[in-house]
Amino acid sequence: MTKVMIRVQDVVSDELLSAFPQLVPTVTRAQTTLTGTVVDQEELQGVINFLASMGITIVDVLTIPE
Repeated sequence: MTKVMIRVQDVVSDELLSAFPQLVPTVTRAQTTLTGTVVDQEELQGVINFLASMGITIVDVLTIPE
């Protein structure tokens, strides 16, 4: 598993956040940061694709060293 941080330019609704129970949201002003673990690159890409399909602008995607 890989620990990641995904920062987006919007405040993400609770309904959309429920699609990612493995990620913990932190909302500050007009940004949401999702931090948690993903099993593999495919799962990470799925999260990114879903956010993009909802029209959410992704600012950063970082891996966090263990």
